[in-house]
Amino acid sequence: MTALAARPVRLLWRDPDGRVRSWVPQLFARYANGAGLLADCPSSPTTGGDRAQRAQAVLEAACVRVGWSYRRLEPPPAVVAANLRWLAGYRHPRNQGPPGLRAALAEVFAEPRPLADGAAVVGDPLQVLPAVYHALWRGHLTTALEEPLREEALVCADAERAGGNVEKRPDAGGGQGKG
Repeated sequence: MTALAARPVRLLWRDPDGRVRSWVPQLFARYANGAGLLADCPSSPTTGGDRAQRAQAVLEAACVRVGWSYRRLEPPPAVVAANLRWLAGYRHPRNQGPPGLRAALAEVFAEPRPLADGAAVVGDPLQVLPAVYHALWRGHLTTALEEPLREEALVCADAERAGGNVEKRPDAGGGQGKG
């Protein structure tokens, strides 16, 4: 993916009875190969009801005409959504901490270890934890987002070394290209 935009366009069309309808897809993604994707990310599979289903058919047809694709994405599981909401609260660069803290976190979490233990090794957890959460959001540290993000959650700086049990968090939005 080379670009990501939120609420990129409003599509207008006339339905069979002549009424003007519109829909604003939630995301546009541009891939390195030039392909485009319009996507909606509903909070539940039924969000939008019949209106969303009618819009989906129109969006799919419009995307085909311009060489893009359209997808209505499944909402993430509740635990993943809660973890991402929590981490998103730490996405701002002010949470990365003072110079050198990111390197200290990478060193402490070179091997998987519990979040609270690693934070305590680096320094005062009240000062270090925002940097840990920021690093998780940015993908500098990784953890399994399918499990509640608690003090015992295993965190690692290297997804490969974590044995595939740790999910790499891609950078997304606000520095978040997710950050």
